[in-house]
Amino acid sequence: MFTGLIEEVGSVVMVRARDRGAQLQIAAPHTAKKIRSGDSIAVNGCCLTLSAHRDDQLAFDLLKETLDCTNLKLLRRQSRVNLERSLSVGGRFGGHFVQGHIDCTSRVVAFKKSGGDHRLEIELPAKFAHYVVRKGSIAINGISLTVADVLAKSFVVWIIPYTKRHTNLDCAQAGDLLNIEFDILAKYVERMLSRSASNPNH
Repeated sequence: MFTGLIEEVGSVVMVRARDRGAQLQIAAPHTAKKIRSGDSIAVNGCCLTLSAHRDDQLAFDLLKETLDCTNLKLLRRQSRVNLERSLSVGGRFGGHFVQGHIDCTSRVVAFKKSGGDHRLEIELPAKFAHYVVRKGSIAINGISLTVADVLAKSFVVWIIPYTKRHTNLDCAQAGDLLNIEFDILAKYVERMLSRSASNPNH
């Protein structure tokens, strides 16, 4: 479980294709001091298991399914990735419940400065549209954000200067593919309502 509060933006050192997946190596000096092999770390919001680490570098083994379902397949040397360690028992909780299970990838429609903030508009696939509500929570590249507006085929979030500076949204632009995880609470509600509808006497 994660909170969607990014702890560090790491830099990709290497992506090496392997049978049924790839190996990913990331330079992350801050995170490397606080983890051990086997720990769970969200990379662009995708929960991965740390397979090894040495000095300031982290190594992960990626399954083909992970590559197919996330924007990790687009990573290249020096790509910037958002990193967050899993929530520890008794740890401070400041975002929303993020599982690290990416639901889909969506492209940036527009990312423009407006006043002191930035307006980020992202495509919203029709099959997931019911999970997105105004003022609801959503995780984008692992960042906990609040939906500001829902349009016909897209949704909008506002990015404050701090978030832009301290995440890889700092270099985002129209056309970029972002990892999206919808709020787990919406999924539970959907599940309960579907069960109730199929069992009207219960």
